[in-house]
Amino acid sequence: MIPPKLRTWQHRTLIANLTAQTGIVLTGATVRLTASGLGCPTWPECVAGSIAPTSEQTEAFHKYIEFGNRLLTFVLLIVAIASLFAVFKHNQERRLAGLAKRRSLTVLPLGILAGIFAQAILGGITVLTGLNPLIVAAHFMVSVGLITVAVILLVKAQEADDRPVSLQVARPIDLGMRIHIWLALVVIAVGTLVTGSGPHAGDTNDIVRLGFEFRNITTIHAALVWLYLGLTAGLLVALLATAAPKHVTKQAWIVVGVCIAQGFVGYTQFFTGLPWGLVAVHVLGACLLWIFTVRFYLARNTRG
Repeated sequence: MIPPKLRTWQHRTLIANLTAQTGIVLTGATVRLTASGLGCPTWPECVAGSIAPTSEQTEAFHKYIEFGNRLLTFVLLIVAIASLFAVFKHNQERRLAGLAKRRSLTVLPLGILAGIFAQAILGGITVLTGLNPLIVAAHFMVSVGLITVAVILLVKAQEADDRPVSLQVARPIDLGMRIHIWLALVVIAVGTLVTGSGPHAGDTNDIVRLGFEFRNITTIHAALVWLYLGLTAGLLVALLATAAPKHVTKQAWIVVGVCIAQGFVGYTQFFTGLPWGLVAVHVLGACLLWIFTVRFYLARNTRG
């Protein structure tokens, strides 16, 4: 019996979920880059006695930027619930076709819902600790985790079933791809240390920064990016040499392209004094690079 495929609305809902998880990172970066991190100086209220900004606040436009970002949490919740409903309806169609429901498709959106609540609490801790750079970094890394789950859900939902996976690439390449995804995570983590050492502290007041010398930590970050790009290029050559499936090679090409573009933005922002618009683009690029790195990693296996 042929398993039912995702309906168009279900597929678009899961894409919207991934888009929303990525978008909240960009809006969060905008809060920091416009020095609006303490636009609402308390949590869960914006200011003592009021959930929403008040005219008596002295934070000017910053309060609206920070409050707007908080409101987007509800958008994430709505999209995550819609994703849960989409996979629920898909499993219903599977049962009607005489097939077992895929529990994994239910677990993933439930994990996203739990992560959103955890992220909201961590956001509150970020405010209450006066934008401590380590908490800000943790806030970003949780978003990276939520993006990861959203990508896995989107890819997994398009598979026919939950049968064991089979490797599509040579084992040495598989090892390289495992190292590749962990290296990408290290690059992103070190990038948060660059952020925590740089001038965009998230507020107009003096905010404690990490103790790294900015140029030194940036040089380490850049070196890791070059290592990541070199490994990506090596994997691409290996895939072409071993006649790996075209869709795996295609994902490698995409990662190379996004990495080069991200590197260009990174160097440009560094040598132009870190204008906040370019920094925001760099944050978006980091999210896109991670998304395609995860997709590249997942492409090495197939089910059935």
